[in-house]
Amino acid sequence: MHIKTFYFNALRTCCYVVHDKEGHCMIIDPGCFGSKEEQRLVTYIEEHKLTPQLVVNTHGHFDHLMGLPFVMKQYGIPLYIHPLEEGNLQRASHHAKLFGFRMSQPELEYHSLSDGDTLSCGMLEFQVIHTPGHSPGSVCLYRAQDAVLFTGDLLFAGSVGRTDLPGGNYDHLMASLSGKIRSLPPATMVYPGHGPATTVAEECAHNPYLQHLY
Repeated sequence: MHIKTFYFNALRTCCYVVHDKEGHCMIIDPGCFGSKEEQRLVTYIEEHKLTPQLVVNTHGHFDHLMGLPFVMKQYGIPLYIHPLEEGNLQRASHHAKLFGFRMSQPELEYHSLSDGDTLSCGMLEFQVIHTPGHSPGSVCLYRAQDAVLFTGDLLFAGSVGRTDLPGGNYDHLMASLSGKIRSLPPATMVYPGHGPATTVAEECAHNPYLQHLY
């Protein structure tokens, strides 16, 4: 499995292109904003001869959706997202304006993700883990074989996602961390929605929010 990280838009949202050895790839959280960032994504995919199969959003906040209309049109691929994020998806362009951004409104057609689902892309399979808190339908994607976890805005290096946006709930976020993330193998690599990668071991040892779980 190969992982390419892009930092897109003024909020430095992490977009991941994940592909197998055959070149089948999925795009996670396409936050690319504007033609220059869109072209960076396209160039990487073309140079590595990848074939996009699907796009996945860990949740529906606008900074993770800015490039979604472009990606779906460019590659004709389906969107996978938890149905509890439909409200955020529907209001994405409005929410963007509130933060000083303009973006195209994504379509509402999507495939639903549920807790425990297996998401496949070529030779790769990921377990879908529903982790509400930052938003009602936030999900993580976990691949045990490679000890890799994509956490969206649930967990960051040294911090956690904010819960003061509509649908956020601090108690739910802490329950997600305690019940579904803290018990994963310590060596699991964590790829968050913002900031650098980390590990479960590092966060259990030093993240002040996870310290409250002991």
